[in-house]
Amino acid sequence: MTIRRIAINTGGGDAPGLNAVIRAVVLTALKRGWECLGIRDGFNGLLFPEHYPAGGIIPLGAAQVEGITTLGGTILGTTNRGNPLRYPQRQPDGSTIEVDRGDEVLARLAEAGIDALVMLGGDGSLTIAEALSRRGLRVIGVPKTIDNDLDQTVVTFGFDTAVAFATECIDRLHATAASHSRVLVVEVMGRYAGWIALHAGLAGSADVLLIPELPYDPAVVAAAIAARERAGRHSAIVVVAEGAHPVGGAASVLATEVGRADRLGGAGERVAAEITALTGKETRVVVLGHLLRGGTPTASDRLLSLRFGAAAVRGLAAGHSGVMVALDPPVVRYVPLALVAGRMRMVPLASDSIETARDLGICLGD
Repeated sequence: MTIRRIAINTGGGDAPGLNAVIRAVVLTALKRGWECLGIRDGFNGLLFPEHYPAGGIIPLGAAQVEGITTLGGTILGTTNRGNPLRYPQRQPDGSTIEVDRGDEVLARLAEAGIDALVMLGGDGSLTIAEALSRRGLRVIGVPKTIDNDLDQTVVTFGFDTAVAFATECIDRLHATAASHSRVLVVEVMGRYAGWIALHAGLAGSADVLLIPELPYDPAVVAAAIAARERAGRHSAIVVVAEGAHPVGGAASVLATEVGRADRLGGAGERVAAEITALTGKETRVVVLGHLLRGGTPTASDRLLSLRFGAAAVRGLAAGHSGVMVALDPPVVRYVPLALVAGRMRMVPLASDSIETARDLGICLGD
């Protein structure tokens, strides 16, 4: 099928590098004589065009993407609510059910004359992309998540920036912890994978590092804090992934909502309470949360984003569909979305990073 017009959308949480991908897609497509459009707020621009005075689908040309490589966020907007395949619909009795609006999305794309879609997102968005591909949509996914938990790619864009900022925060907190002889618990994002916590904790010289892949024993953590105290080191930095949980326990969930992934949080508070109860040490919690999502992308994330965006357009030109661009150094390759959707890339326990943490004397709670 000849391509004349493509669309781009961004879904899920924002991540540094989204705008760089958009710029690369637009400029690479324009070079081929294709027209580019941007869909506002995931699929909302298609499903609710009346909410956008300037239109739910906007033109994207060279002028619209000038100078956006360095910007955080996304010029198109995004949402982690309203999966069109499981859209929450309020019932007359006040209850909520999920309805499939996927065919509506396809119809709106066809009405707009869109020949192919470049979809930027994490596991949820790419699962949607895979389902729409099976219904006939020509689509290429681009792996976006600060959590770095997507299968089939060595790394996702946004991860490096998140780790760099988390590391800087940990660096600053060492001085405060030492000044007050306190334990500081730093909770970082990552959902059910511990990539951010592991990398930032290692780089930031954490004393205790807790990740979802290794359920922790509070007594082991307390023993590590007590051992530091006996050695004359009266402060400690504990880095906790938001999905970390004790042996036999579950991740701490703040909210569950129809049509949306569970909202995690509270892991840091739980660990802090356990440490105080078992050691008597004064403990404080710092939740970095959404600070990890914002800001200027690092040079590494910019380069990866630009490579992914350009590769997505090259893939469409070569006839690919139903695939995700993936980093397989030194190249970017195309992998079937079916190998990505519904899968999560966890920290392998038999990894050099885990062994390095143990060799450095960092307590992993096990």
